[in-house]
Amino acid sequence: MSRHPVPSREELASLEDDELERLSREWRARAARGDTRAYGVAHALEVEWRQRVRVSRAQQLPLPPETEPRRWWKFWRSRPGSAAAPSP
Repeated sequence: MSRHPVPSREELASLEDDELERLSREWRARAARGDTRAYGVAHALEVEWRQRVRVSRAQQLPLPPETEPRRWWKFWRSRPGSAAAPSP
């Protein structure tokens, strides 16, 4: 990292995910011990880490099935294509 207290976007982008997580934990621990210079660095590292986690988890989600929306006025009918049970 540079001599500036808060890393730049380029510096954050160059870090691997594991290293970013490790650094964010280390800097948060420093901030928790009272190092006031560590707050900004810890925050920047954590924000970048959360964004990466959010994107990677969103990519793992399955796509929603493409279904035709049901008409609200046909709520008493069964789904199209399914056999309705005969009434007694």
